Amino acid sequence: MAQQERAIRTRQMILQGAAEVFDELGYDAASIKEILARVEVTKGALYFHFPSKEALARGVMQEQTLHLRVAENASKLQELVDITMAVAHALPEDAILRAGIRLAVERGSVDFTDSNPLLAWTDVLGALAEQAKQQGELLPQVDPRETTEMIVGSFNGVTSYSQVASGLADLEKRVSVLWQHLLPSIARPSVLARLDTSPGRGARALLPEVEFEAEEASAE
Repeated sequence: MAQQERAIRTRQMILQGAAEVFDELGYDAASIKEILARVEVTKGALYFHFPSKEALARGVMQEQTLHLRVAENASKLQELVDITMAVAHALPEDAILRAGIRLAVERGSVDFTDSNPLLAWTDVLGALAEQAKQQGELLPQVDPRETTEMIVGSFNGVTSYSQVASGLADLEKRVSVLWQHLLPSIARPSVLARLDTSPGRGARALLPEVEFEAEEASAE
């Protein structure tokens, strides 16, 4: 058990260091040497978990949808909103989220389409949109898949603009504004009136990190 826990911590430490380097330099300019300089592990330990720089990048990208979770909500449309607001809240200080986005959109020497977190987020949000449709939260004409593709694309565009305008400092406010414009076109009026899209929603919806650890321990 202790050995397994150490392996999990080592893997997460490596992913964190790699994410910081990929976020700062991009995939092609990043090096294993630079990543090792960020984490207190041997080259052998790194290669035990990730046999190549490409595997490391894929690991960072795949961590996106596992890295951050929000509390379940009876309203699946609110839960969908919560995920985007939680990402907006965490992104300025979270290298794994930032690196995942950079790797997803840059055109480097490796095609990461099969690990692209934008497509993974579309699947996560799409499942919630489908549930929201089944629960009668969405307007009849709304196509859940098309809508979530538009949401993910819009979120990515707002993130890019916020990066240029404020270094992501105003991202939560901008995503809140995005939802104020989008929701009237997809949500039933009775549902719309109950949804919380305020800039502080992301912090309130996030599950505490200690709860993550408790869940992981019980799963073991």
